[in-house]
Amino acid sequence: MNEFDIKAAGWDMNPMHRDRSIAVAEGIRKNINLNVNMTALEYGAGTGIASFLLKDYLKEIVMLDSSAEMVRITNEKIESAGAVNLKSILYDLEKDNWQGAKFDLIMTQMVLHHVSDIDSIFIKFSKMLNPGGYIAIADLYPEDGSFHGEEFTGHKGFDTKELSASLNKAGFNITSEEKCFVLNRKISQAETKQFDIFLLIGSHS
Repeated sequence: MNEFDIKAAGWDMNPMHRDRSIAVAEGIRKNINLNVNMTALEYGAGTGIASFLLKDYLKEIVMLDSSAEMVRITNEKIESAGAVNLKSILYDLEKDNWQGAKFDLIMTQMVLHHVSDIDSIFIKFSKMLNPGGYIAIADLYPEDGSFHGEEFTGHKGFDTKELSASLNKAGFNITSEEKCFVLNRKISQAETKQFDIFLLIGSHS
């Protein structure tokens, strides 16, 4: 089991996860003209909170996650809700190349800082999108490493200008960037810290 398999059962019980997903979903709806003919992919979807919030605005959403427990719980939620246009798949996009249909929107929330090779994943996103499609990335602004702690080997947030340059190289034009959420996280027994979350949106050229 990885750390997200362990966290999966209690994921939806944390109200912050839903509050953050609401903010991200509202930001996507505000900045992208969604319609029911569009298909979307949520990369690193977890239990699919954002996708459930957006399912009535899109034709279909495919949710990818590399945690078997997250996918199992999401599939239970899909069945319980009768959400016929949602599909959850166990898939590690960092290791494998997507062979399925292309999408009109790819969205990811608080996942990118776990991805080691950002440029490689952006190239994969570019190949997975239809011409004129969109990418929406929600993640941490630069932070001092206290969000995950000393043992974390991923990214300590992102400078959005540098991230935008990486997206440009992969064939995206940035259309909007905004702070969409402030996350309060307990980093020690005595201290809770605020972390700003951005929403960066680009269109595929």
